[in-house]
Amino acid sequence: MPMKTDLHAKHIPITVAIVEDDAGVRQRLVALLERAPDFVCAGDYANGENAVAGLPQRPSRVVLVDINLPGINGVECVRQLAAQMPDAHFIMLTVHQDTDTIFEALKAGASGYLLKPGRKDELLQAIRDVVAGGSPMTSSIARKVVQSFQRPHPSPPDELHVLSGRERAVLDLLAQGYLYKEIGDQLGISLWTVSTYVHRIYQKLHVTGRIEALAKLRGDASRL
Repeated sequence: MPMKTDLHAKHIPITVAIVEDDAGVRQRLVALLERAPDFVCAGDYANGENAVAGLPQRPSRVVLVDINLPGINGVECVRQLAAQMPDAHFIMLTVHQDTDTIFEALKAGASGYLLKPGRKDELLQAIRDVVAGGSPMTSSIARKVVQSFQRPHPSPPDELHVLSGRERAVLDLLAQGYLYKEIGDQLGISLWTVSTYVHRIYQKLHVTGRIEALAKLRGDASRL
């Protein structure tokens, strides 16, 4: 009898790249990833220009980006990289928590926003969460995002009609806080299929990430 192949036998580590101008902070992040199981540091960059030039040739699943970069700032760096690396997840590392900066980063394509300094275990968990389809944020940042959703966000009439029934179901589950794997379990589809649906949703709604997509969903619901 032929042996069955265990698809989960070989665990694939999470590749992470770092864009940070502070050499000491950058070295500590590299060392953290090298010591942690299930993570691989795929590269580190001291400025946005080098990251934009080098990362698309050495793509990683997650990119940690400092907002206060010399030259191209972190938000612009993410905007340029997101256009070239649609499957990557970007987490901002910053000391800023003003609303404008937060939403500039999220609109540029960031999926997470963490304040410095942070605990090492929290950073590693945030990387795991963003790969699983979450949007990790420091609690004070999440509070500001929630408050923004409590204000009206009008959207053009029938804007969501471009989504198929299955795409709308995926978006509704995202709005309820489900992770990609949980959405797959709910709908009986694979994690890869969920990721494909989410990518299509972003394209059809002309958004760069979960926050903008959910804002459009909320605006649509407010007209019912």
